[in-house]
Amino acid sequence: MLSSFSLPMLAGLLTAGVLLDLLLGETRRWHPLVGFGRLASAIERLLNRGRARFLRGLVGWLLAVLPITLITVWLCGLAGAALHVFLLYLCLGLRSLRDHNQPIADALAAGDLDSARRLTACIVSRDTEHADAASLAKASTESLLENGNDAVFGTLFWFAVAGGPGAVFFRLANTLDAMWGYRTPRYDWFGCCAARIDDVLNYLPARLTALSYVMLGKTMADKKRAWHCWRTQAPSWGSPNAGPVMASGAGALGLALGGDAVYDGELERRPPLGSGRPAAAHDIDRAWRLVMETTVLWLIWASLIAALFYLRGRHVA
Repeated sequence: MLSSFSLPMLAGLLTAGVLLDLLLGETRRWHPLVGFGRLASAIERLLNRGRARFLRGLVGWLLAVLPITLITVWLCGLAGAALHVFLLYLCLGLRSLRDHNQPIADALAAGDLDSARRLTACIVSRDTEHADAASLAKASTESLLENGNDAVFGTLFWFAVAGGPGAVFFRLANTLDAMWGYRTPRYDWFGCCAARIDDVLNYLPARLTALSYVMLGKTMADKKRAWHCWRTQAPSWGSPNAGPVMASGAGALGLALGGDAVYDGELERRPPLGSGRPAAAHDIDRAWRLVMETTVLWLIWASLIAALFYLRGRHVA
């Protein structure tokens, strides 16, 4: 499978998958992750009942993730590099981050709060019915920073580890965390396994993403602020992986994110993220560009590592 590819070829596959995503974007119909979401919902309705809900959640996770992953391993063994690239394309969400968030920025810039509220409600779980422009810009910016890790960098990381099946495995696990990983009476025990597995899979990608956001601060002051916010604010954030990503990203952008938000009619007291002024409409584009620049940085890293190993191999030979 992936072990048959050289490092230069792996870097090429990563680049090809990203370019395919930027060119084609999210499939308009029959997206595999949408179908997987329906499967996961059916499994949850079947198993999330009675006693031993943690064990039931583990069984549900295995039923949802392992068969699909094993099928992709088998198919990649038959089809080779082209299928690896196609699977990476299906798992990436780089362009879709822009496609879902840019209309929010446009609506806010035009002063159309009703449209901005409706569009923001499609990408976040917090209440947006009465949100003002600053709250909507903050929600969109936070979503871009956090989902940059989930939909792009975690996927690239696990593709580098295990090719197309690795990307699929990660995205399925991440989707189950998004669906089941809530601390509510319904999901607290059943979704515990999905949440913890996602924490483990995301641990290294999240910190590499946070480091990338630090490095891509426009000035040395931005870089220092991003590093400081990561080290001081992330430990107090509820998610062990979203905290570093969002704190460093907010710091790099010079924005004050985090703070209170309303979920299901209840005010949730969230710690602050970043430092600076409140988010505005144009900061949504700044956050998107930070995610895009980080993607380019990762591809450059992959190419440099591949080149170093290639030159080292030639020197040894």
